Amino acid sequence: MSLLDEVLAAHGGREAWESARDVTADLRSWGLALKMKRADAPFRRYRARVSVGDPRTVISPYPGGVGVFERDAVWIETAEGAVVERRECMRRRFPGLRRRLWWDPLDALYFAGYALWNYFNTPLLLTRCDVEERHGALRVRFPPDVPTHSRTSVFHFDERRLLTRLDYTAEVFGKWARGKHMCSAHRTFDGLVFPTVRRVTLRGTPGPVLVAIDVDDASVSRA
Repeated sequence: MSLLDEVLAAHGGREAWESARDVTADLRSWGLALKMKRADAPFRRYRARVSVGDPRTVISPYPGGVGVFERDAVWIETAEGAVVERRECMRRRFPGLRRRLWWDPLDALYFAGYALWNYFNTPLLLTRCDVEERHGALRVRFPPDVPTHSRTSVFHFDERRLLTRLDYTAEVFGKWARGKHMCSAHRTFDGLVFPTVRRVTLRGTPGPVLVAIDVDDASVSRA
């Protein structure tokens, strides 16, 4: 059995992942990186519905109504589904001169949308990637159609094959954002296993915390 097969088994099993349609999670996020971008307010307490498979995340409440991320586009819509504001071709806009200083709600929505989609699709997402085993870790190269932090990331696991750490560069912030992303407090929700505490710092430093994500509750729907 490959390391990826063991990881999938430890996080609920391939069958449970492949039958999942979406994950809905109650979350709290904070951290210096969000505060620096003036983007922390929408994420103090929120709910995210993350599709399993196709890149899509719906965040509510969100400034102006409901925030939707889908592939390389984001938009804000009312509770009735009317689009208030939409922006496409998001990735090429980062980091950009203005975005080096601050993010507007659509910028923050793109970052949160793709990041949460990655986190709640791992480890199934890794089956779509080029994966290389290295000393109990997986070096992963993402295909171009996967919105993620950077094309290459390293995933670390403990002896139970649970995810404990990710190493990547958060390119939307800049080349300096070489993240050490620690994962802990794993829980099982409707058959799938997720870390419920995530803390990101710069690699090689003890802090401060750039991004923190706490999962208060989650549920999985299936087709």
